[in-house]
Amino acid sequence: MVNQVISVNKKKYAVGLFWQPVSNVQNSRAYARTLARGVDKKLNLFAEYHTMVALGSTRYGHRSSMPSAAAAVVSALPEYTSFLAAFDGGDFFYVVAVRNGIILHDRAYDTMDAARREYFSLAEIPDWGGFIAPAQWGAPRAVERGLAGLLSGVSHVNLRWISRTRGRLLSLLFVVLFIMAFVAIFRDPIMQVIYPRPKINNINPELAAEYKRRIAEKNRELDAQFNIAKKGPDVAAPLVMPYEKLPDMTARAEMCYRAMGLLMQPVAGWNQTTLSCGEKYATAEFRRDFGSLGDFYEIATGLMPGAYVQEQGPDTLMVRVALPTLPEFSSIDERDADTVMRDVRTAFQSINTDVSTDIVVDTISNGTQSANVNVIEVSASSKMVPVQFMQIFGNFGGVYMTGCTWGVKNRTWNYEVIIYAK
Repeated sequence: MVNQVISVNKKKYAVGLFWQPVSNVQNSRAYARTLARGVDKKLNLFAEYHTMVALGSTRYGHRSSMPSAAAAVVSALPEYTSFLAAFDGGDFFYVVAVRNGIILHDRAYDTMDAARREYFSLAEIPDWGGFIAPAQWGAPRAVERGLAGLLSGVSHVNLRWISRTRGRLLSLLFVVLFIMAFVAIFRDPIMQVIYPRPKINNINPELAAEYKRRIAEKNRELDAQFNIAKKGPDVAAPLVMPYEKLPDMTARAEMCYRAMGLLMQPVAGWNQTTLSCGEKYATAEFRRDFGSLGDFYEIATGLMPGAYVQEQGPDTLMVRVALPTLPEFSSIDERDADTVMRDVRTAFQSINTDVSTDIVVDTISNGTQSANVNVIEVSASSKMVPVQFMQIFGNFGGVYMTGCTWGVKNRTWNYEVIIYAK
């Protein structure tokens, strides 16, 4: 079937994704962009789950923010590291296979025969840890599980646009559609405003003068009563470019490092799985080993003052701390985008570090004016802490670290940086 979207519990899930294990932790969007170019350029959506990246496409019915069914099923079956499962969804059949924590197969079928053929073909692979299938299939050693029960929780693995430009264009399209709908609904009142009203010379001059006098008098009374200041005509807000409000890159790096250090605390019975710093928050995820929620809250209150804890599931917690506001100033690199990208690569080559770079053009608008700005996106992994890493960009202007993550398993920092250029 071309459409790879299933509906469970009145919620749509993406299936049929192209899953690829990632050997080294790196910038997921940049890796997905490179992977899509090598597989199929029509793959324009991606999701990140543990040590895997999944690619999807709008031509299969996938949409941004749509959750992954395979990731939800794997999260709901933590007792298995390898399993082969088939589910009867009523108007579809869904087959998912996981091997050593890696998703091998993730697809929906229109007919039971097609799903059974695929299931029994995969079953020939030895050493599956568990089997799940409808009872009427008669699959050896298989148990029957309901897909609705496995997908009843909140999903945190959702598709995102690989290209930021595509997402902005769709946002602009939604704005245009909203304006068109607004005009269609209020067409008659608008036309009444446009059509000319009866001219004053067609009305009795004495009555018109008396009417105008009373209106002016009433307006003066209202102004005096509520102290209303006369406003001039509406003026569009000035066009503010993103590079006009940037924090000092070293100060931001230091702030992220301190905020992440606050969350990088050992909590007995809980394992930290992710740690990152975004534009407004530093965030960490913990997964339960042998501890309890009560123990975590008691310990975290002392170790992480001011942090916000959210229960994402019975065994998973997200801890978030807000980042303070830094002073902002205007900064832009005076070189053209190609020169900046070449100089960035040269800087990283001088320290023998791999780097991924790309040039995108952002369109900034205030409703009446618009302007384009060149943005160089930089992604890299390093053993250097944020302050040391950002020193690489000491000879560049318009630098902003959009985010960084700490690889808990490989103990490596992963950075995303943008540079605004002429």
